[in-house]
Amino acid sequence: MANVYHGRGYVYYIQYHIVWCVKYRHKIITDKIEKRLKEILNYIAEDNKFKILLMNTDLDHVHLLVECSPQHYIPNMIKALKGVSARLLLKESPELKQKLWDGHLWNPSYFVATVSENTEEQIKQYILSQKEK
Repeated sequence: MANVYHGRGYVYYIQYHIVWCVKYRHKIITDKIEKRLKEILNYIAEDNKFKILLMNTDLDHVHLLVECSPQHYIPNMIKALKGVSARLLLKESPELKQKLWDGHLWNPSYFVATVSENTEEQIKQYILSQKEK
């Protein structure tokens, strides 16, 4: 059974599957970058009071399973995740700028889907299988 939360006057269970890509689909997410990216994303989630339940990357994209409250606005969550992570990664790993034109790390678009109890396990397996291709 899913974690059902209680707010003041409401009850909720909200999860999203979020995906975004590296600009130009450049394959730059090495093990070192991935480790630091996960640290940064977890910090951002904690700072913004939502949870990253599952996270995985491939060389050119990121998958997250996120749990949040109804007060969280998806575009703001993604703006924080992509903006802060790009700024910190480009600052800490200057070699990334050489591989990317214009110094932009992430593609401006993203994918988001709601997750239900019926699809949660399928989505978890899909995220975990990213590097198996």
